[in-house]
Amino acid sequence: MNQRAHSLFISDLHLCDSRPNITQAFIAFLQKTAIKAQALYILGDLFEYWPGDDAIDIGLHQSTIQALRNLSQQGVSTFLIHGNRDFLLGDSFAKAANITLLPDPSLLHLYGKPVLLSHGDALCTDDIAYQQFRHEVRSPAWQNQFLSQALNNRIAYIEQLRIKSTQEKSHKSMLIMDVNTDAVATLLRENAYPPLFIHGHTHRPYQHFIELDGHQCERWVLGDWYEQGSYLRLDADGCQSQQL
Repeated sequence: MNQRAHSLFISDLHLCDSRPNITQAFIAFLQKTAIKAQALYILGDLFEYWPGDDAIDIGLHQSTIQALRNLSQQGVSTFLIHGNRDFLLGDSFAKAANITLLPDPSLLHLYGKPVLLSHGDALCTDDIAYQQFRHEVRSPAWQNQFLSQALNNRIAYIEQLRIKSTQEKSHKSMLIMDVNTDAVATLLRENAYPPLFIHGHTHRPYQHFIELDGHQCERWVLGDWYEQGSYLRLDADGCQSQQL
């Protein structure tokens, strides 16, 4: 039996210097669990924030990058989709970590079935203010202008945004910050009704069963790593949610 005949999916680790225990848990996960898989898919927000690839040498980033590189050198293919916190991860980071950046969404064929992957924030269409902000910061013009600033200035700006975001979330309903069912349905239709859809972002891990236009789909929401680590395991028999 092929011990590697499975893939793992994680999201929303939010690695940062203020929570070194989560970085340590992630590195241990790579060394003990992910090493046994065929592939690892990181579906966004690996870092609490990413100000640009010139931050590679800051804080705990080097240990994370080296652990990812070690994983790939052991034969585990590693992929990453940008999240709303780390959408500035670029080619320099990907090369240093030896990972492959995937577009959001990505439709793959794994273990005999189509599998749709996304971070998930684009589906939170009820949060109009966030979607406007997302559209702005994902534009090449905004990113070029932002990355032209000094690294310290970029970090200071992001810290201000984090404070503002925390304040705004306290006034938003939980419903607004979840995915919109119509947006999910549209995405599934656009991708020919994949039987499996995996995403993160909302921090609400759950297995949803969707019947859409006569098609059956499972929507798996990945958990965050603020309090504990969790991951999804996919093989030919289906998905299993696992705790570290």
